[in-house]
Amino acid sequence: MAQIPCSGRLDGDVAIVTGSTRGIGEGIARRFAAEGASVVVTGRSTDDGEAVAESIRENGGDAVFVRADMREPDDIAALVEATVEAFGGLDVLVNNAGVQTETSVTEATIEDWEFVVETDFRSYWLCAKHAAEHMDEGSIINVSSNHAFLTMPGLFPYNAIKAGINGMTRAMAVDLGPEIRANTINPGWILIERTAEELPEDEREHVESIHPLGRLGTPEDVAGVAAFLASDDAAFVTGAQLLVDGGRTSVMQDDTLPDYRP
Repeated sequence: MAQIPCSGRLDGDVAIVTGSTRGIGEGIARRFAAEGASVVVTGRSTDDGEAVAESIRENGGDAVFVRADMREPDDIAALVEATVEAFGGLDVLVNNAGVQTETSVTEATIEDWEFVVETDFRSYWLCAKHAAEHMDEGSIINVSSNHAFLTMPGLFPYNAIKAGINGMTRAMAVDLGPEIRANTINPGWILIERTAEELPEDEREHVESIHPLGRLGTPEDVAGVAAFLASDDAAFVTGAQLLVDGGRTSVMQDDTLPDYRP
């Protein structure tokens, strides 16, 4: 199903989207630019980030790339300062950068813990802390996961941190309101490069069949929700967690489902 940007809805806004050199973050950056925002693309890969920013500009949008490693607090502070210097302010922050480990509670090491906590959790706080200093009003959007609600074995501490992001969002909503709104997006299965590589065709068909919408999500599906939360259309929405998972977390028993595939 085609995603149609609301032209001009984010006119005049300045947005940072972390982890936007590919995947969900790239999709959000492109959607924001299509709706009129000036976008800062950021991540660790200069080549990929510059390519995304240039592509946005070629399509009539306004974007720059600023390299930043979310595990480095100094990079985060410099990212916000570079944004304000480039565009004169900041209105929207999308905390999206994240990593995942495939370890259990007993297998995970201190290094695994620090890797996920620093990237997926501490950086969200630090980005918001620095961004809020420059936001007279605006929106913070934290990208979490449906693993914040239901999970599976062998994804610790990723799943624990995703649940923590929901709590962090509530804290931001009460501490930063009324000027700044804070909300969480909780995606489910989203068909990005990594997902496509990890899912053989037969397994992908099975995963699609256990979604009430009969398919996997796309970065554009998440981007549409992010654009809504960034806009004045969500002026009375803060502290919320929005599931974007094709109905997957509504399912109790896979073996009782009809075949939802078209």
